[in-house]
Amino acid sequence: MACGSTYLWRGETTWFCCGSAWGPCGSAGGGACGNCRSSANHGAWPNASAACWDITRPDLCGEGGIPRRGCGAVMNVKHQCTGATVCITITDCGPRTKSFCGEQTCCNGECRSNRILDLTPAAFSAIGSLSSGKLPVWIYE
Repeated sequence: MACGSTYLWRGETTWFCCGSAWGPCGSAGGGACGNCRSSANHGAWPNASAACWDITRPDLCGEGGIPRRGCGAVMNVKHQCTGATVCITITDCGPRTKSFCGEQTCCNGECRSNRILDLTPAAFSAIGSLSSGKLPVWIYE
């Protein structure tokens, strides 16, 4: 897995559970790709497929240009506040961006809006505290 430094998107990230029980998570399904695990650096992208797009609808929040990146795509996620990074693999569809239009997470006077990425607890905790719930991030590939 190789993470790049070419800008892809920016916004909020949250965390979710998938696969077998791990950390704060009970057992859950394997995600849209079937191989999602809470203990791995995995993530969910709102445009992993046409069917995923129909569920997440980030365009309804002004995020219409999010590129399609399906199962197995690799992304480098950078915490806007601390600069901490984690390399993830897309293994699921999400978040349901349309349900959180306008939501903001800020630091150092700069805010990111709209949930555009979900991370597993392992990936999220590599760049921030699970108790924060949301982080402002930059995404690269």
